[in-house]
Amino acid sequence: MAEIHDPAEDGDLVAPPAKIAVPDDVADAIRTLIRWAGDDPAREGLIDTPQRVARAWKEYCQGYGEDPAQHLSRVFEEVGGYDEIVLLKDIPFQSHCEHHMAPIIGKASIAYLPRDHVVGISKLARVLHAFARRLQVQERLTAEVADCIWNGLKPVGVAVVIEASHACMTARGVRTPGVAMVTSRMMGVFREDERSRQEVLKLMGY
Repeated sequence: MAEIHDPAEDGDLVAPPAKIAVPDDVADAIRTLIRWAGDDPAREGLIDTPQRVARAWKEYCQGYGEDPAQHLSRVFEEVGGYDEIVLLKDIPFQSHCEHHMAPIIGKASIAYLPRDHVVGISKLARVLHAFARRLQVQERLTAEVADCIWNGLKPVGVAVVIEASHACMTARGVRTPGVAMVTSRMMGVFREDERSRQEVLKLMGY
């Protein structure tokens, strides 16, 4: 008999959010924005847009209801004496700029040098997404991810590099597409020791 796979047991799958009720004042605010932009919220194509937009933003910002540190609560000490860099590279993420609420789309590389235990590798991505699914600036996002791993795992070193494109710059304002912003935070040995810093940056591809 073939084994039945239950998607709920796959820790890397994210279940779609339940269809929540949208408060009237939230829907009215979106209708006001549509009118202010120059369209008619009562026309056929826009009638259901306020509910869709409200639910989308609840999903975009679901990180507010999540404690990123909880993802680091379970660690593994049986690592066979491994004491080198652990790196999760080029993790894709999406966030939204707190200044214009425009998309931030990018990738992050997260590394740490374990002291005496490690964490499940997917948990590094979960920490990133928990912070990214809030209104953000890239500098703070970089620092929050690094600080969370530093405080949660107590490693020898932490390195986080984020590279992202910001729609508030590419689609409006200066309107300069094709550019990326790079931020980094180094802690512990990666900040104090030049050779260690260069090693982790080389592994990340920088």
